[in-house]
Amino acid sequence: MDCGTCREALSARMDNEAEPVPSAEVDRHVAACAPCTRWLVEAEALTRAVRVRAAEDVPDLVARVVAVAPRPRRGLPVRLALAAVALLQLMVAISQLLSSMTGHTGHGGSAGHLFNEGAAWNLALGLGLLVVARRAERAGTLLPVLGSFLAVLAAFSAHDLITGVTSPARVISHVPLLVALVLLFLVHRAHRQHPIPGSPTATGHDGDHHVGQAGGTDPSGGGRGRGARHLSPTAERRTDAA
Repeated sequence: MDCGTCREALSARMDNEAEPVPSAEVDRHVAACAPCTRWLVEAEALTRAVRVRAAEDVPDLVARVVAVAPRPRRGLPVRLALAAVALLQLMVAISQLLSSMTGHTGHGGSAGHLFNEGAAWNLALGLGLLVVARRAERAGTLLPVLGSFLAVLAAFSAHDLITGVTSPARVISHVPLLVALVLLFLVHRAHRQHPIPGSPTATGHDGDHHVGQAGGTDPSGGGRGRGARHLSPTAERRTDAA
């Protein structure tokens, strides 16, 4: 076998192509031919230098893209409705606080303090609903609080109605909070299905999405990765220096 045929076969081998002559013959020729041995070493070094190299640093443009990207308008009517209920709740709380400061509540002592606590709670609840109307990703934190409050309130309201402590009109005044709970759930569900770019849910930091190196969803996440996923390089590999 001449050196030209040997080097042609070696080149095909490095390219994972079919060799023109049997591999055993090529190997015997390389073992006995110093020029072909030297050519093989140099060819392998050149191939390694061309195909394997360190990944180049690229600028992280995620924050800049998210900053200028328009926020999705999906679920906007529900959030506007929630904002309206929040404003109504704030009006009720402010009315209670003004009545307390002007002494028109008719309560004194411990009863007056309890009235003030209720007014403060209504004010805080209204502010929380207003925040969720602006930041949908916060809905999940307020949902269990409002749900628990309404569950306890419903039990007490039923008892007070039966015993005659309160009137039906007073119980009906809590209906906006029930509406707020429904709207809060709708906002929370809409955000989980279509996360806003840049929010914790979208970037996979809210505990619901466990993203692997190739950008897939980890089975430990329960298969709930409906939203946007963080993407990682799939072809980048670490190599040791030759």
